[in-house]
Amino acid sequence: MPVPPPSELVATLRAAGCVFAEDEARLLCAAADSPGELDTLVARRVTGVPLEQVLGFVEFAGRRLAIAPGVFVPRRRTELLARLAADAAPPGGVLVELCCGAGAVAAVAAADPTLSVHAADIDPAAVACARRNLPTGQVYQGDLDAPLPAALRGRVDVLVANAPYVPSDEIGLLPPEAREYEPLAALDGGPDGLSVQRRVAAAAPRWLAPGGRLLIETGAHQSAGTAAAMTAAGLTTAVVADPELAATVVVGVRPGRAEPR
Repeated sequence: MPVPPPSELVATLRAAGCVFAEDEARLLCAAADSPGELDTLVARRVTGVPLEQVLGFVEFAGRRLAIAPGVFVPRRRTELLARLAADAAPPGGVLVELCCGAGAVAAVAAADPTLSVHAADIDPAAVACARRNLPTGQVYQGDLDAPLPAALRGRVDVLVANAPYVPSDEIGLLPPEAREYEPLAALDGGPDGLSVQRRVAAAAPRWLAPGGRLLIETGAHQSAGTAAAMTAAGLTTAVVADPELAATVVVGVRPGRAEPR
């Protein structure tokens, strides 16, 4: 039976504003190899560093993924995007995740060993994490689709992106854990939150195979704008929502019939 964490530790975390102090205390105790290391971990956490960055991992869709300081932490709502992407990818197909961060969505899809999985991000720390989480995939560093190999053009069955979609003037409203410890480029989506999404949608047709799908996570109130960006790129669209996860994904399909594999 697990040993309860010390009450003093729980009180310290609760005083620092940790809502789930007992759960965090258990995780920190389990991660520390010595009392001194535990003190170091707790000291980082109480200053506001996200728990996942302190622990070095995040639990996502039943998987434990590596996370490093300064890397965007995958949210639970993104499990909808991951599930839809994995379900849409045909056996033996090609899946690409842009703005991949730690590669959480691609890591879920990579459970199918027949898939060719690729991911890209502009942040070198995120790319390093994604390479740890995608040992059988290919991870590239660069802006959006710029680093993708030309051989993928017209061959991608699923193109997926959790591009930043927080409007610039709302960044200050985010919790300190996000705005102080995660890269601004992973949060700031421009004046209306859709600037990066529009770039992804505009790039999609040159990569998608006929019948291929583009999936983008977005805000519920932004879904019409996300869909409009996909429509402008020649894709047919649908909106998928999961109230339990408070998640919204817009799916765009390139016209044409997918070739049999």
